Amino acid sequence: MRLPVPLSRRRLDIAFLGFFVFNLLFVSYVISIEQILIRNPADAGGALWPPGESLALIHWWEKTFDPLLWARPAWYRATIWIDVLLFGPFYAAAIYAFARGREWIRTPSFVWAGMMLANVIIILFDELAGVHASPRPWIVLSANASWIVFPLLILWRMGRNIHPFSEEVASA
Repeated sequence: MRLPVPLSRRRLDIAFLGFFVFNLLFVSYVISIEQILIRNPADAGGALWPPGESLALIHWWEKTFDPLLWARPAWYRATIWIDVLLFGPFYAAAIYAFARGREWIRTPSFVWAGMMLANVIIILFDELAGVHASPRPWIVLSANASWIVFPLLILWRMGRNIHPFSEEVASA
């Protein structure tokens, strides 16, 4: 018989939960949605979302460190639509599944990790050596490192065991 492993014994999963919450609440639906709603960031006056302080911080980052995000070429906007339409809902499902130990999230985790790694590698390639290369590549690389590290950790975590959240216990 299989029983769920309590979250208190799954410390890495607690880190995953923090990552998923941050991405759901801030990355997908503040930063990424801003890049969809505001086509031209130089003319962002009167934007309804994100709130003014967040918008100012996002635009400061883009202008200072990340010209790709400021330029918003079509291929980049496609990755942002993937974030908003696919990754955001994945984060919501993953928060529930990791917190409750639901093993159905295993396969979606592999899909998310593969897509995330592909998107981030493509984005970083432009940010480091492309048309919109950052004037401060190490800062951009450091800021984006978690979107390489966490997918790799998810692949490792979910690939080790077909039952990532439960363990076999002897029945009495």
